[in-house]
Amino acid sequence: MSLRLVFVADTHVPKRARALPDQVWAAVDSADVVFHAGDWVSEALLDEFEQRSRHLVGVYGNNDGDGLRQRLPETASVTLDGVRFSMIHETGQAKGREQRCEALFPDADVLVFGHSHIPWDTVAPGGMRLLNPGSPTDRRRQPACTYMTAVVVNGRLDDVLLVTV
Repeated sequence: MSLRLVFVADTHVPKRARALPDQVWAAVDSADVVFHAGDWVSEALLDEFEQRSRHLVGVYGNNDGDGLRQRLPETASVTLDGVRFSMIHETGQAKGREQRCEALFPDADVLVFGHSHIPWDTVAPGGMRLLNPGSPTDRRRQPACTYMTAVVVNGRLDDVLLVTV
């Protein structure tokens, strides 16, 4: 059995976009587990993710107000078919990120993060996979808006794909 995953971050609805693109909602609707790495901005968006996701894992970001901070943790961890995921919004500067994150999340196989709006997919020296899906609504200095999909199958993270919106 495989689990279909969707990773999003930095949606900034309704400040940077009035709504999440239909393409992203379609991915959310078909996923088994959805990860949102913060900067939702709106509690209404969290409500919609909760209604549409089979299983939602979320954290708050630096642009999320008190209401979202009361409903979401700063960090989250979940194990899916033996793969240990952790998530946080911000990891600091790119230089030294892998080593820093391995020290902060020693039990994670995969760390999902956001904040920079810059897609990131690397493997730390100790084997932790670091994933930042970018932003589906605010590309900043990137060529396109993005999110990620993947599957967990037989205790492995596989088919990680950066999807252009």
